[in-house]
Amino acid sequence: MTDRMRNFVILMLVVLALMLIFIQKEREAKEMTGTRYSQVIKLPSPKKKGDVSVEMAILKRRSRREFTAQTLTREQISQLLWAAQGITDPQGYFRSAPSAGALYPLEIYVVLPEGTYHYLPGEHALQKVSEGDLRPSLSDAALGQDFIIEAPLDIVISAIYERTTGKYGERGIRYVHMEAGHCAQNIHLQAVALGLASVPVGAFSDEGVSKALSLPAECKPLYIIPVGYAK
Repeated sequence: MTDRMRNFVILMLVVLALMLIFIQKEREAKEMTGTRYSQVIKLPSPKKKGDVSVEMAILKRRSRREFTAQTLTREQISQLLWAAQGITDPQGYFRSAPSAGALYPLEIYVVLPEGTYHYLPGEHALQKVSEGDLRPSLSDAALGQDFIIEAPLDIVISAIYERTTGKYGERGIRYVHMEAGHCAQNIHLQAVALGLASVPVGAFSDEGVSKALSLPAECKPLYIIPVGYAK
Protein backbone atom coordinates (compact mmCIF):
# COMPACT_ATOMS: atom_id res chain seq x y z
CA MET A 1 0.00 0.00 0.00
CA THR A 2 1.39 3.39 -0.99
CA ASP A 3 1.72 6.26 1.50
CA ARG A 4 -0.99 8.18 -0.35
CA MET A 5 -3.39 5.26 -0.13
CA ARG A 6 -2.56 4.71 3.56
CA ASN A 7 -3.23 8.39 4.35
CA PHE A 8 -6.51 8.22 2.46
CA VAL A 9 -7.63 5.17 4.45
CA ILE A 10 -6.71 6.87 7.74
CA LEU A 11 -8.64 9.98 6.72
CA MET A 12 -11.71 7.92 5.84
CA LEU A 13 -11.54 6.11 9.18
CA VAL A 14 -11.39 9.43 11.04
CA VAL A 15 -14.38 10.75 9.07
CA LEU A 16 -16.31 7.54 9.77
CA ALA A 17 -15.52 7.78 13.49
CA LEU A 18 -16.79 11.38 13.62
CA MET A 19 -19.95 10.39 11.77
CA LEU A 20 -20.61 7.56 14.23
CA ILE A 21 -20.12 9.93 17.19
CA PHE A 22 -22.51 12.43 15.61
CA ILE A 23 -25.15 9.76 14.96
CA GLN A 24 -24.85 8.49 18.53
CA LYS A 25 -25.25 11.99 19.97
CA GLU A 26 -28.27 12.67 17.77
CA ARG A 27 -29.83 9.41 18.95
CA GLU A 28 -29.21 10.32 22.60
CA ALA A 29 -30.69 13.77 22.06
CA LYS A 30 -33.81 12.28 20.50
CA GLU A 31 -34.14 9.83 23.38
CA MET A 32 -33.88 12.69 25.87
CA THR A 33 -36.37 14.89 24.05
CA GLY A 34 -38.63 12.37 22.35
CA THR A 35 -41.75 12.07 24.51
CA ARG A 36 -40.54 13.98 27.54
CA TYR A 37 -40.74 17.43 25.98
CA SER A 38 -43.15 19.01 23.55
CA GLN A 39 -43.06 22.51 22.08
CA VAL A 40 -39.96 23.43 20.07
CA ILE A 41 -39.15 27.11 19.56
CA LYS A 42 -36.68 27.96 16.81
CA LEU A 43 -34.28 30.69 17.91
CA PRO A 44 -33.12 33.59 15.71
CA SER A 45 -29.80 33.07 13.97
CA PRO A 46 -26.92 34.32 16.14
CA LYS A 47 -24.77 37.23 15.05
CA LYS A 48 -21.17 36.44 14.16
CA LYS A 49 -19.93 40.03 14.52
CA GLY A 50 -20.44 42.41 17.42
CA ASP A 51 -19.52 45.88 18.61
CA VAL A 52 -17.51 44.76 21.68
CA SER A 53 -14.03 43.26 21.31
CA VAL A 54 -12.97 40.14 23.19
CA GLU A 55 -10.46 42.27 25.10
CA MET A 56 -13.13 44.75 26.19
CA ALA A 57 -15.50 41.95 27.25
CA ILE A 58 -12.75 40.44 29.42
CA LEU A 59 -12.00 43.86 30.91
CA LYS A 60 -15.64 44.64 31.71
CA ARG A 61 -16.75 41.23 33.01
CA ARG A 62 -17.82 41.31 36.66
CA SER A 63 -20.11 39.18 38.79
CA ARG A 64 -23.37 41.07 39.36
CA ARG A 65 -26.05 40.00 41.80
CA GLU A 66 -28.64 42.74 41.38
CA PHE A 67 -30.89 42.72 38.33
CA THR A 68 -33.74 44.81 37.00
CA ALA A 69 -37.04 43.21 35.99
CA GLN A 70 -36.46 43.97 32.30
CA THR A 71 -36.89 40.83 30.22
CA LEU A 72 -34.46 39.68 27.57
CA THR A 73 -35.28 39.49 23.90
CA ARG A 74 -35.32 36.23 22.01
CA GLU A 75 -32.32 37.52 20.05
CA GLN A 76 -30.33 38.01 23.26
CA ILE A 77 -31.24 34.55 24.54
CA SER A 78 -30.26 33.09 21.17
CA GLN A 79 -26.87 34.78 21.29
CA LEU A 80 -26.14 33.61 24.85
CA LEU A 81 -27.01 30.00 24.07
CA TRP A 82 -25.00 30.02 20.86
CA ALA A 83 -22.01 31.27 22.86
CA ALA A 84 -22.59 28.50 25.40
CA GLN A 85 -22.95 25.46 23.14
CA GLY A 86 -23.89 26.65 19.67
CA ILE A 87 -22.71 24.93 16.51
CA THR A 88 -19.73 26.77 15.00
CA ASP A 89 -18.71 24.18 12.43
CA PRO A 90 -19.86 24.51 8.79
CA GLN A 91 -20.35 20.74 8.82
CA GLY A 92 -22.77 21.10 11.74
CA TYR A 93 -20.89 19.30 14.51
CA PHE A 94 -18.23 21.23 16.46
CA ARG A 95 -19.44 23.68 19.09
CA SER A 96 -18.46 27.04 20.58
CA ALA A 97 -16.71 25.52 23.62
CA PRO A 98 -13.94 22.89 23.34
CA SER A 99 -14.78 19.36 24.41
CA ALA A 100 -12.45 16.42 25.10
CA GLY A 101 -12.80 14.04 22.18
CA ALA A 102 -15.61 16.24 20.81
CA LEU A 103 -17.99 14.18 22.95
CA TYR A 104 -20.03 17.16 24.23
CA PRO A 105 -21.40 15.97 27.58
CA LEU A 106 -23.05 19.30 28.47
CA GLU A 107 -26.80 19.89 28.39
CA ILE A 108 -28.10 23.45 28.78
CA TYR A 109 -31.40 24.36 30.44
CA VAL A 110 -33.01 27.79 30.36
CA VAL A 111 -35.29 28.98 33.16
CA LEU A 112 -37.57 31.89 32.21
CA PRO A 113 -40.61 33.41 33.93
CA GLU A 114 -42.94 31.66 31.48
CA GLY A 115 -41.32 28.24 31.54
CA THR A 116 -38.22 26.06 31.47
CA TYR A 117 -36.55 24.90 28.26
CA HIS A 118 -33.84 22.55 27.05
CA TYR A 119 -31.41 23.95 24.47
CA LEU A 120 -30.97 21.89 21.28
CA PRO A 121 -27.64 22.95 19.71
CA GLY A 122 -28.14 21.08 16.44
CA GLU A 123 -31.39 22.91 15.76
CA HIS A 124 -30.49 26.09 17.65
CA ALA A 125 -33.86 25.81 19.31
CA LEU A 126 -35.51 25.58 22.71
CA GLN A 127 -37.68 22.64 23.67
CA LYS A 128 -40.14 23.25 26.47
CA VAL A 129 -39.68 21.19 29.61
CA SER A 130 -42.35 22.71 31.82
CA GLU A 131 -44.78 25.60 32.16
CA GLY A 132 -44.59 28.26 34.82
CA ASP A 133 -41.89 30.11 36.71
CA LEU A 134 -39.40 27.74 38.37
CA ARG A 135 -36.99 30.48 39.44
CA PRO A 136 -38.25 30.43 43.07
CA SER A 137 -37.73 26.66 43.24
CA LEU A 138 -34.29 27.04 41.69
CA SER A 139 -33.45 29.75 44.23
CA ASP A 140 -34.57 27.48 47.08
CA ALA A 141 -32.28 24.75 45.76
CA ALA A 142 -29.45 27.32 45.67
CA LEU A 143 -29.62 28.12 49.39
CA GLY A 144 -32.12 30.94 48.93
CA GLN A 145 -29.97 33.18 46.73
CA ASP A 146 -32.75 35.55 45.70
CA PHE A 147 -30.98 37.14 42.73
CA ILE A 148 -31.78 33.88 40.92
CA ILE A 149 -35.42 34.96 41.14
CA GLU A 150 -34.66 38.58 40.18
CA ALA A 151 -32.75 37.67 37.02
CA PRO A 152 -35.07 37.31 34.00
CA LEU A 153 -33.00 34.37 32.75
CA ASP A 154 -31.21 31.56 34.57
CA ILE A 155 -28.99 29.28 32.51
CA VAL A 156 -28.31 25.89 34.07
CA ILE A 157 -25.33 23.94 32.78
CA SER A 158 -25.65 20.20 33.39
CA ALA A 159 -23.63 17.23 32.19
CA ILE A 160 -24.03 13.60 31.24
CA TYR A 161 -20.68 12.35 32.52
CA GLU A 162 -20.93 8.97 30.81
CA ARG A 163 -20.46 10.54 27.40
CA THR A 164 -16.91 11.46 28.39
CA THR A 165 -16.00 8.89 31.04
CA GLY A 166 -17.03 6.14 28.62
CA LYS A 167 -13.90 6.99 26.63
CA TYR A 168 -11.56 8.53 29.20
CA GLY A 169 -12.53 6.75 32.40
CA GLU A 170 -12.22 8.62 35.69
CA ARG A 171 -10.08 11.29 34.02
CA GLY A 172 -13.16 12.20 32.00
CA ILE A 173 -14.73 13.74 35.12
CA ARG A 174 -12.05 16.42 35.07
CA TYR A 175 -12.59 16.98 31.35
CA VAL A 176 -16.32 17.54 31.91
CA HIS A 177 -15.63 20.12 34.61
CA MET A 178 -13.11 21.89 32.39
CA GLU A 179 -15.67 22.01 29.60
CA ALA A 180 -18.31 23.47 31.91
CA GLY A 181 -15.85 26.26 32.73
CA HIS A 182 -15.23 26.96 29.04
CA CYS A 183 -18.98 27.12 28.44
CA ALA A 184 -19.63 29.38 31.44
CA GLN A 185 -16.93 31.88 30.46
CA ASN A 186 -18.38 32.08 26.96
CA ILE A 187 -21.74 32.97 28.51
CA HIS A 188 -20.25 35.65 30.76
CA LEU A 189 -18.28 37.29 27.95
CA GLN A 190 -21.25 37.18 25.58
CA ALA A 191 -23.40 38.77 28.29
CA VAL A 192 -20.94 41.66 28.54
CA ALA A 193 -20.98 42.08 24.76
CA LEU A 194 -24.78 42.32 24.89
CA GLY A 195 -24.74 44.92 27.66
CA LEU A 196 -25.96 42.39 30.22
CA ALA A 197 -24.80 41.26 33.66
CA SER A 198 -24.26 37.72 34.93
CA VAL A 199 -22.91 35.76 37.86
CA PRO A 200 -21.74 32.13 38.23
CA VAL A 201 -23.45 30.18 41.01
CA GLY A 202 -22.00 26.96 42.38
CA ALA A 203 -23.60 26.91 45.83
CA PHE A 204 -26.65 24.70 45.42
CA SER A 205 -28.04 21.29 46.19
CA ASP A 206 -27.50 19.01 43.21
CA GLU A 207 -30.54 16.99 44.18
CA GLY A 208 -32.59 20.14 44.73
CA VAL A 209 -31.77 21.60 41.31
CA SER A 210 -32.41 18.27 39.59
CA LYS A 211 -35.77 17.98 41.32
CA ALA A 212 -36.77 21.60 40.68
CA LEU A 213 -36.11 21.30 36.95
CA SER A 214 -37.07 17.61 36.61
CA LEU A 215 -33.71 16.87 35.02
CA PRO A 216 -33.19 13.41 33.51
CA ALA A 217 -31.45 11.08 35.96
CA GLU A 218 -28.25 11.05 33.91
CA CYS A 219 -27.98 14.88 33.90
CA LYS A 220 -26.02 16.36 36.80
CA PRO A 221 -26.22 20.14 37.42
CA LEU A 222 -22.88 21.98 37.49
CA TYR A 223 -23.62 25.71 37.18
CA ILE A 224 -26.44 28.20 37.54
CA ILE A 225 -25.83 31.45 35.67
CA PRO A 226 -28.39 34.24 36.24
CA VAL A 227 -28.35 36.81 33.41
CA GLY A 228 -30.09 40.15 33.08
CA TYR A 229 -29.72 43.91 33.17
CA ALA A 230 -27.72 45.17 36.14
CA LYS A 231 -29.38 47.60 38.54
